Amino acid sequence: MEIFQWPHLNLLFSSMLIVVVLAADPYSDALLSFKSEIIDTFHNLDDWLEPNSGNPSGKVHACSWSGVKCDNNSPIVIGLNLSTKKLAGKLPGKQFSVFTELVELNISQNSFSGEIPVEIFNLTNLRSLDISRNNFSGHFPGGVTGLQSLVVLDAFSNSFSGPLPVELSKLEFLKVLNLAGSYFSGPIPSAYGFFKRLEFLHLAGNFISGNIPPELGNLQTVTHMEIGYNSYEGNIPWQLGNMSELQYLDIAGSNLSGSIPKQLCNLTKLQSLFLFRNQLTGLIPWEFSRILALTNLDLSDNFISGPIPESFADLKNLRLLSLMYNEMNGTVPDGIAELPSLDTLFIWNNFFTGSLPRNLGKNSKLRWLDVSINSFIGSIPPHICAGGELFKLIMFSNKFTGNLSPLSNCSSLVRIRLEDNSFSGEIPLTLSHLPDVSYIDLSRNKFTAGIPSDISQASKLQYFNVSNNPELGGVIPEETWSLPLLQNFSASSCNISGNLPPFKSCKSMLVVELQKNNMSGVVPKSVSHCQALEIINLASNQLDGHIPDELASLPALSVADLSHNNFSGSIPAEFGKSTNLLLLNVSYNDISGAIPSEKVLQSMGRSAYVGNRELCGAPLRSCSASMSIFGSKGTGKLRLVLLLSAGVTILIAALLFWLVYLRKGNKGQWKMESFIGLPQFTANDVLRSFSSADSMEELPPLYAAVCKAVLPTGITVLVKKIEWEPKRMKVAIEFITQMGNTRHRNLIRLLGFCYNNHMAYMLYDYLPNGNLAEKVTMPRDWSTKCRIITGIARGLCFLHHDWNPAISHGDLNSSTIVFDDNFEPRLADFGFKYLIELIKGRSSEAIKDELYMDIYRFGEIILEILTNGRLTNGGEIVQSKPQDVVLREIYSENEATDDSTNSLQDEIKQVVDVSLLCTRSRPADRPSMKDALKLLSGLKGQGKQ
Repeated sequence: MEIFQWPHLNLLFSSMLIVVVLAADPYSDALLSFKSEIIDTFHNLDDWLEPNSGNPSGKVHACSWSGVKCDNNSPIVIGLNLSTKKLAGKLPGKQFSVFTELVELNISQNSFSGEIPVEIFNLTNLRSLDISRNNFSGHFPGGVTGLQSLVVLDAFSNSFSGPLPVELSKLEFLKVLNLAGSYFSGPIPSAYGFFKRLEFLHLAGNFISGNIPPELGNLQTVTHMEIGYNSYEGNIPWQLGNMSELQYLDIAGSNLSGSIPKQLCNLTKLQSLFLFRNQLTGLIPWEFSRILALTNLDLSDNFISGPIPESFADLKNLRLLSLMYNEMNGTVPDGIAELPSLDTLFIWNNFFTGSLPRNLGKNSKLRWLDVSINSFIGSIPPHICAGGELFKLIMFSNKFTGNLSPLSNCSSLVRIRLEDNSFSGEIPLTLSHLPDVSYIDLSRNKFTAGIPSDISQASKLQYFNVSNNPELGGVIPEETWSLPLLQNFSASSCNISGNLPPFKSCKSMLVVELQKNNMSGVVPKSVSHCQALEIINLASNQLDGHIPDELASLPALSVADLSHNNFSGSIPAEFGKSTNLLLLNVSYNDISGAIPSEKVLQSMGRSAYVGNRELCGAPLRSCSASMSIFGSKGTGKLRLVLLLSAGVTILIAALLFWLVYLRKGNKGQWKMESFIGLPQFTANDVLRSFSSADSMEELPPLYAAVCKAVLPTGITVLVKKIEWEPKRMKVAIEFITQMGNTRHRNLIRLLGFCYNNHMAYMLYDYLPNGNLAEKVTMPRDWSTKCRIITGIARGLCFLHHDWNPAISHGDLNSSTIVFDDNFEPRLADFGFKYLIELIKGRSSEAIKDELYMDIYRFGEIILEILTNGRLTNGGEIVQSKPQDVVLREIYSENEATDDSTNSLQDEIKQVVDVSLLCTRSRPADRPSMKDALKLLSGLKGQGKQ
């Protein structure tokens, strides 16, 4: 009997030990300790609680907590999923020693920061580790070889730096490796070519340099490889053609040079190939036709030359073909039109010639065609809309001819751009059959037979331009202005006759351009309904009657060109009250009376008023009675006496002024200059607002470069101080005066300045609604974001293209973008850097570089707005990430991830594309602000600028 007693005792002791361990519940204790060391602002781990009654049953309470997974057969924690819990802080490590059986650890999409705790690498049973979309930094720590069972390592979108961890290549079972979207630098280790089971490799969007190691061609099991958006040297290794299982290859945006190796044609399973935005040269290998599985091919934005290979006709699965922005030539092979799956064809900005294939669109459901900026001839293919899904047709700046009959029943169209061609005949678009069309540009063609009479049926139309069709003729259809979303209507130089239709409803209208036509009649008073109207150009017509006060009273009006008509009566005084008016041109009419005395009107210059015989006042001849005296016969002596008297008076005044000036001395002699919108205060009025001192000579200089002041009538202004040497005062005052006389709805107003020989106080509008830096994290709908982005672009465009000579903003950032009462963005501090350079006597030779920097910063501000402030100074970051990754993140932040928001996703992509263009590393590759603004045209809530 004794021989059996010890085993029983051992069994009993072991059972008691298990009970003690289970009763202690180490998993729950460890997780509660873990929770105590991190930040859970949103209380997503509030259910992590241990009952007060103890744990006599040995139950693991953590098994019922959110994110915790236990084994079905034993109380052991095998999974921890804390993804998207909005957790933050530094990730603790000591608690991981308890989770020896952990198989899955997912802490993705939180805000953890700092370094990765090396204790994670002791979880030897771990098969999946997901730390993506956090802010982990520092070098990737050593010791990862401890995870010998690891199959998935996802560290996407963090802030790691230093070299890529070489020892990862020793993980025998690793299938997924994602280190994209951080700041890893140096070359890709050649050891990465020796993974045994790897299927997914993602290293894109880092600072990786050097040559792409040819050893990557040894990866016979990899199906998906993204290594683009880095800065490599040299060519694409031909050895990549040995990756026999590869289905997806992206090496875009990576500074690669040389030609495309024809060995890539050995990748017979390849479905997607993205090599865009490199410096590749040479021809497209005709052997690509062997990759029969190919679905997406994007070689755009390179220096590729030659024709599209005829052999591409064999790529029956091809859906996307993007060759835009290269140096290709020749004709488009007819075989392209036979591809049954083709839905997107981008070949714009090349040197293609000839006609488009006649059957293009006949054999596939073509959705997006862009062939603009080439030298194509011929007509629109007759079957272009046969698939019933064409929604964007972009063919501008070619030599196309013929009519638009192929588009007559193309009901799916959303965007039509055919400008700058030689199309002719009537415009056959039955707009009532285009329910979704939002943008139509048919300008600079040879159309006839007038504007389609059913234009008012296009309920989503925002932009319509038929300008420079000199034989178009016809009239403006009666209900044109009733379109609820119409923002831009341009029909200049079209030989249009008839009257302006009543402006029954035009709440969205921003631009009306009808100059150089044969229109007659009056401007309807119903123009008062166009409260958002910014530009109206009716020049060179035969309009008559009075200029309506309702037009002059429009609050947003910045440009009104009424020249070369038959208008009569006086200039409405309401124009002088406008705070946004930049140009009023009433020249060559029959207008009479005095030009209103407000500075905004007198600053237009003589050319805005000439050709009106009975119009007087500054800047034309004086309207005073003395003019009739000087102009009558026999008054020569009287004229001489008056002139002598005036001369003596002026001389005496000058002498008195000089005596006073000498007596008082020029130091501290303050002067005041007021611009539009500021009463004629004296310098003493303004300076007393800064201090309670009794006299202005006793006033101390402002201690702050910027402060707020309340002027005598209660006007609140923002004050900026600037100092100069007396010899630089003149040139500074000239530039400040130019700034003060400049008005634009997206520039902050300079109301006036108070100055002496040594300094000036510049008085700006005080806008109490804060700046973009303060507001960017506030939730905004897409329309508001578009309005802010486009408003900033307008202001910059004015500085770069309408200011003479062009100036840069000089300090564009989210703090110098302020908001007015309507939450319209205005650029503050514009030109201030330029003014300082003038005062220092430096030349403006670097203005071109400054303009480029403005454009770069504008691109970064777009990203800041789209990501609700998450991406600040994100130009390099976004250029280093794959575009699809950037888009996914921004779609998510703008709630555009559902299938029902395709149109929103299209608009977001359009804006992101502008940001990517503006933040290109080479300044010369960035668009001008005028081009950037044009690319933003047609967005929701925006018109073409």
